[in-house]
Amino acid sequence: MTLPDPPKLRRRPLAALVAAALIVMGGLGGVWVWMSASDTVEVVATRAAVQRGQELRAEDLMTVRVNPDANLQVVPASEMASLVGDRATTDLVAGTLVAAGEVTDALPPSTGFSVVGVSPEVGFMPAEELRPGDQVRIVQTPGAQGDFTGTPTALSAEVLAVRTVGDRTVVDVLVASALAPEVAARAATGRVALVLDAREQ
Repeated sequence: MTLPDPPKLRRRPLAALVAAALIVMGGLGGVWVWMSASDTVEVVATRAAVQRGQELRAEDLMTVRVNPDANLQVVPASEMASLVGDRATTDLVAGTLVAAGEVTDALPPSTGFSVVGVSPEVGFMPAEELRPGDQVRIVQTPGAQGDFTGTPTALSAEVLAVRTVGDRTVVDVLVASALAPEVAARAATGRVALVLDAREQ
């Protein structure tokens, strides 16, 4: 008995061409992805918002990949650990690429400045929460009799830190060293008020 010949397979040239094109495109896509990755660099960015004067914590930072640009003053990802504990010299919103000039490891006060703690009575400081870097004026207030003659003396200062001690709010302010004794003397009387001036936009 003679067995019938096996059926001949039909060639489908179009399907073969499509398959070959997909293979080529996949290869080109892989090459493009590899080239794109090799053209980027890993740098430091903020994961959370950081206010001016605030210390950077590890959880405030992350790394991102960006295309290298000579105009970008970025910090390499390898240096991220060294930024922890530094202070921001400007407000940084979440997702901001961190530049070297936006952080400092210098602890205040610098030469020519002093830190003085001021604790005004309730109602003698803004209800708006004070933040490090805010520019304020320390104004002399009337005594117990409530009378005040002449023009109130105001001394300019910068908020360094705000903390709560017991039921009082203590504001550490940065002032010129020459003015520190006067500010400290006024703060000791408790007869001072803090005025918040315009914040930079």
